Amino acid sequence: MTLITRRAALLAAPALAVPILALGSRAARAQAFPSRPVRIVVPYTPGGVSDITARLIADPMSAAMGVAVPVENRAGADGVIGTEAVARSPADGHTLALVSVGHPVNAAFYRLPYDTMRDFTFITLTTRTPLVLCAARNFVASTPAELVAHAKRNPAGHVTFAGTGGVVRLAPVLFGQRTGIEMTYVPYRGSTQAHPDLIAGRVDIMFDTVPAALPHIQAGTLKALATTGATRAPQLSDVPTLGESVAGFEASTWGMVMGPANLPPPVLDRLHREITAAVQRPDVVARHRTLGAEVVVSNPDDTRTFVQAELEKWGAAARAAGVQPQNAG
Repeated sequence: MTLITRRAALLAAPALAVPILALGSRAARAQAFPSRPVRIVVPYTPGGVSDITARLIADPMSAAMGVAVPVENRAGADGVIGTEAVARSPADGHTLALVSVGHPVNAAFYRLPYDTMRDFTFITLTTRTPLVLCAARNFVASTPAELVAHAKRNPAGHVTFAGTGGVVRLAPVLFGQRTGIEMTYVPYRGSTQAHPDLIAGRVDIMFDTVPAALPHIQAGTLKALATTGATRAPQLSDVPTLGESVAGFEASTWGMVMGPANLPPPVLDRLHREITAAVQRPDVVARHRTLGAEVVVSNPDDTRTFVQAELEKWGAAARAAGVQPQNAG
């Protein structure tokens, strides 16, 4: 070997060692996971299903992983603020988000500071909660077919629906697309504001969450025409699903855990194992059942596929409704 060749080899050796050392460093971090508390950010106010799920799984996750699992409510802009914070966090598994269907729906309503798909690692679904199509007890229609017939007998847009944003706003649009009817949107800030007008018949129908509408249905002030899950809701087992009359229709709210993009595979595997074990505990399943929610889990690949399909479905409904994305905040 010539002097030049030996010198070139010596110079090259440190350069070759850099990526090897970097790979070793990443592997060491993954093997050491978790090395500090694993924070679950809930980008909504306390008390909703996402918040309750996070708090129910935090203790069993903490026991299994040997570190604290604090839950942080970071609400604002329909979940955008807390979700952005997670997207900007280090991809080491120590910061997670527990989000709802609002994650893909927000892409239709807002100009987001992150990419809904690219900026996250999807870990598992946690829950699914159907909506219920409901109306005042004296409303002319008592079934989806009767509602469609009533809408078609009257001028386009004669039937009104209450909406509170997000999937509750878009589910009636999807229903109208699938059945060929037009309805007029009446906006409300929340279910509690919409219910008095719905009960009084000042607005015709509403697609609401089962937990929110159930007390009024049980009291007889509202009637349920259909639920929107793939199967009948346990609390309303005598009420048909909308898919029984409108083939393929499903519109549920749901929960999902995700982290920043590019979580290392060993970290992702550990998180998936601990989260799915926690959410499937019998006490956690039972508590969700009282909320009208079904516990569901999924592998990371299927979770990503599911979110992509939801993004496309609700994006199409929003475009049909003429929704113009606004700045978040």
